[in-house]
Amino acid sequence: MSVPEHAHRETVTEIPTSWVGPIRITGTSVSGEISVPLATYETPLWPSVGRGARVSRAVEGGIRTVVTGERMTRSVLFTARGAVGAQIAAQTIEARFGELQEVVTGGSRHAKLLEAHPEIVGNLLFVRFAFTTGDASGHNMVTNAADALMERILSWGLELEYGSISGNYCSDKKATAVNGILGRGRSVVAEILIPHELVASGLRTDAQRVTDMVVRKNLVGSTIAGAIRSANAHYANMLLGFYLATGQDAANIVEGSQGITYAENREEGLYFSCTVPHLIVGTVGNGKHLPHIEEALTRIGCREDREPGENARRLAELMAATVLCGELSLIAAQTNPGELMAAHLRIERKETPNA
Repeated sequence: MSVPEHAHRETVTEIPTSWVGPIRITGTSVSGEISVPLATYETPLWPSVGRGARVSRAVEGGIRTVVTGERMTRSVLFTARGAVGAQIAAQTIEARFGELQEVVTGGSRHAKLLEAHPEIVGNLLFVRFAFTTGDASGHNMVTNAADALMERILSWGLELEYGSISGNYCSDKKATAVNGILGRGRSVVAEILIPHELVASGLRTDAQRVTDMVVRKNLVGSTIAGAIRSANAHYANMLLGFYLATGQDAANIVEGSQGITYAENREEGLYFSCTVPHLIVGTVGNGKHLPHIEEALTRIGCREDREPGENARRLAELMAATVLCGELSLIAAQTNPGELMAAHLRIERKETPNA
């Protein structure tokens, strides 16, 4: 029997992948020297991250990482007859929060309801639910839980009607301020203190020039561009490469790319940090069954028998450390006129400037 042209056909898109590192990391869920996989067509990314990794190995303790928060959100939308009815419903939801927590734990082995944040616009009631989701990124888990929560709330006789299972106040796969304020995904800070002599030998620059570049380019430049809670050079490059190599939902790079780079010229050396607040990643779930994904997650130690959530935290810390390596290398390169373009020509086109 012939197959219609419009029928679904599964194919494979090849993306060059390289293992970079190892990166020296001391963190909450990871410690040691670990190489990481990056899938990208932008091949200069590999040596750039590799340069940051070399610097990390030359520093005692390397890059230090800490998970500062973790939650997955889904915002539901109800409609009321007016703002008064919406306010009464919001107060009831807060008063009966314990009941809602039981709804979630009764329907899921892993999801736990952390909070419900209501927002009223006219007669519209948005409720942003936040959950913990174990080792999963949690997209489907929280949507399933939100369905059950809406059903329970609508059964309370509050004169509400169903609006949407997702009201965009989550906020999923969009660059927004609410995620930075209330949290979404795993939030990680990666930091390193690099002695001055290593900044000179390993990065061909100095601490003051790097600090100035962070302020002028990342902070001021991003501000005049109208960036939303974000001031970095290229977090998206490292994160997307890591996402694709480990089976993550690549569309989450939208909020994943938000984050802030910070630097100080200290007496001991260059303090450099990357705060990556929206890592929506997991080690179980859709896409993780593929052989090359399974191999990558095993190789980076995210298939171990640990407490729920620990493998995903390890993955998030590895990602944040990788972001720091690439960010540090690029910022250092941009302190030297012509260095960035020369590197791209040499690696991508096998050319020399002005050739």
